[in-house]
Amino acid sequence: MSASSVRENIFRIIFGTDTPAGRRFDLALIWIILISVLVVMLESIEAVRSRHQSLLDALEWGFTLIFTFEYLLRIYCHPVSRRYVFSFYGLIDLVSILPTYLALLFGGAQYLLVVRLLRVMRIFRVLKLIEYVNEASMLWRSILASRRKILVFFCFVFVLATIFGSLMFLVESPHNPGFSSIPRSVYWTIVTITTVGFGDIVPITVLGQMVATLAILTGYSIIAVPTGIITSQLIDELRSERLMQLCENCGEQEHLKDANYCRRCGHALPVIEEVNRID
Repeated sequence: MSASSVRENIFRIIFGTDTPAGRRFDLALIWIILISVLVVMLESIEAVRSRHQSLLDALEWGFTLIFTFEYLLRIYCHPVSRRYVFSFYGLIDLVSILPTYLALLFGGAQYLLVVRLLRVMRIFRVLKLIEYVNEASMLWRSILASRRKILVFFCFVFVLATIFGSLMFLVESPHNPGFSSIPRSVYWTIVTITTVGFGDIVPITVLGQMVATLAILTGYSIIAVPTGIITSQLIDELRSERLMQLCENCGEQEHLKDANYCRRCGHALPVIEEVNRID
């Protein structure tokens, strides 16, 4: 077997899910990712870490070596290695293995905080699961398609928070030390209009409470806007995945693009795929 055919077979298994071997590879990798994230979470518990530190370290290095081997295989078999390395999933794969190796460079006690930060970064391995869930890919595409609308919305919220924060500073600062500056008042406004309400800063004047009431009502009226934007885009994505194809038996119209039979009654659908391609 030639080297090119070996690379093609590895590529088909690692990057494809249309073969039994590819599905088994994906399933095994999903389990490894989940277990590795569980190990990272257990390591953050002091009682577990103090009793099983050596075991946790051994498991972590085992997972790191597995992910490193997978990362190198993906680079080796990909037709354009540079494209994979700088892709979203390529960067996620790199982030999943890099912290363990970087932690070796910061072994001194003075770098303990950096080591802990690098260890926590390993939790980003869970992002690798996005690659294996079609619905997650659809959600990611919807978010990317909505990014400009969401950016405009956040700019509007920031302007609104600046206005309310400035008003609260003018009203409350002479009587309330909590509103000591406009940035701190803007922080209060963002916490308020997002309905979080930490309660660390509260208005005490009547006028300030009236402004706060207006900010709360404004927050309730706009908090669902990003959800509506993404939901609308999700509906468009879902419709684009379906083909308006009439079933002659039951009249059902919405079917997947590659559907050969009606999803309601099982009747064979008319073959119009080639006609669509020609059009």
